[in-house]
Amino acid sequence: MKKALVLFHSQQYGNTELMARAIGEGLGETGLEVVLHNTNDLRFDIEDFPQYECVALGTPDYFSYIAGTMKTFMDDWYLNRNEPGYSGKPYVVFYTHGGGGRVRDHLDLFSRVGDQVGQAVESRGKPTKSVLEKCRELGKELGKTVR
Repeated sequence: MKKALVLFHSQQYGNTELMARAIGEGLGETGLEVVLHNTNDLRFDIEDFPQYECVALGTPDYFSYIAGTMKTFMDDWYLNRNEPGYSGKPYVVFYTHGGGGRVRDHLDLFSRVGDQVGQAVESRGKPTKSVLEKCRELGKELGKTVR
């Protein structure tokens, strides 16, 4: 079975995790095996990255930038970028913020992993039902890119 990775950082209120789970639901509806990994709990083992067909990347806005653990992921990815299975993956992005949301200005950092599918989904504070539905739809859209 083909696999999808939902990689995110979430703590305190769990808003980013709520969005990650909704994206995972959408991915699952397309028949992919979905792995959710919260980088706040455990550093992602970059050697596992090639086994995934696609990836969803989520971060809260911390001081108008991505969470440090997601930056660590990108640093690890950078060291392996020329190895087979690290580049060219379809991906989506989602983020949360408490106001302002200037992290959106830095989401292009994730573009190095491959080709973005759809538009980033944003949530100010706790995601509404509408935001979670956008996340599910974005997950489905990403899943449909995997053949």
